[in-house]
Amino acid sequence: MAKTPEPFTLSVPDAAIADLKERLARTRFPDQAPGEPWAYGTDVNYLRELAEYWRTGFDWRAQEAALNAFPQRKAFLHGIDVHFLHVPGKGPNPCPLLLMHGWPGSVFEFLDIIPRLTDPAAFGGDPADAFTVVVPSLPGYGLSFQPGQPRFGVPAIADCLAELMTEVLGYRRFAAQGGDWGGFTASCLGVHHAAKLLGIHINLLSIRPDLPPPENPTEDERRYLEEAAVWVKEETGYQWIQGTRPQTLAFGLADSPVGLAAWIVEKFRAWTDNDGSIESAISRDRMLANISLYWFTGCIGASFWPYYARLHGPWPIPDGRTVDVPMGYAAFPKEIRRPPRSIAAKSYTDIRRWTPMDKGGHFAALEQPAALAAEIAAFFRPLREGAG
Repeated sequence: MAKTPEPFTLSVPDAAIADLKERLARTRFPDQAPGEPWAYGTDVNYLRELAEYWRTGFDWRAQEAALNAFPQRKAFLHGIDVHFLHVPGKGPNPCPLLLMHGWPGSVFEFLDIIPRLTDPAAFGGDPADAFTVVVPSLPGYGLSFQPGQPRFGVPAIADCLAELMTEVLGYRRFAAQGGDWGGFTASCLGVHHAAKLLGIHINLLSIRPDLPPPENPTEDERRYLEEAAVWVKEETGYQWIQGTRPQTLAFGLADSPVGLAAWIVEKFRAWTDNDGSIESAISRDRMLANISLYWFTGCIGASFWPYYARLHGPWPIPDGRTVDVPMGYAAFPKEIRRPPRSIAAKSYTDIRRWTPMDKGGHFAALEQPAALAAEIAAFFRPLREGAG
């Protein structure tokens, strides 16, 4: 077994919080472009208000305490210290579950869903559905980052987290769930570490964007192809700059908290199921907790690396390979890419559950923790034999 994990408690120095507030007070804002707010990116007026709240009203210590309420560890793996929450389940036979975020997310995404997964009885559920949850900061993200450390693409992240679950924590077989890069990592685990998995549950499918279109597309396939074309044209600029010049972008975002917030906030608005206001989908404090973690850890440049690796290397699921472990998918209506099942089935050969969700977007655990927790429990319920 690998080195015993060390307990960890997050405690940002007072001086770092003071420095953040001083930088926020000195922000030089751009002018607002003509036209509708948000038409060309983050709205200046919204960000002015958010920055002032960040400086004068936001309570980082309260968010820090909310994270520290869960047991945390660090383990040295693949040349870095990997941070993770390890929360025991309350039930007769809790199933180990690896729960993974993406970009621009963090472990703060999961604070509301973890209790629903570890103690379902407390929310009116069946204790037999309990999970013991492992929530890592992905390598290169948040508390799994230190300056100068190695960079990780998705396959390397998958290898690292597989070792965390099996060699460090001692689980022979486990469940995996994720969205964004976490969903890609779950799919990659399903290819390269299938024997260790009970199955994977995802809310973002790892479907190659350059697949040839069906010869005679169905209505759902046509809808997806049209949406994908709009996505490529209007929404992928961030991928190209993060995937081609991550170092250059990192200078601005590592030096300016408002620049960092503008870059991330725009995604929270564009990718959530909201009524025009971000905060109708997620709370202002939890969003700022997520952004603050990027700021305090200085990880933004490293967090871009999966994009660079993706654009300069092979697709995370190798050509000619498929994901053959049992798979479940929660289809949230405002997810950034929504392939139909007929297209997904070309990459995932054992789809056991495919659930259209009523409401929610890309940050499902933040937006709809109860609905996502119920879906995860329902998918893994018949797969638990042999867990642990």
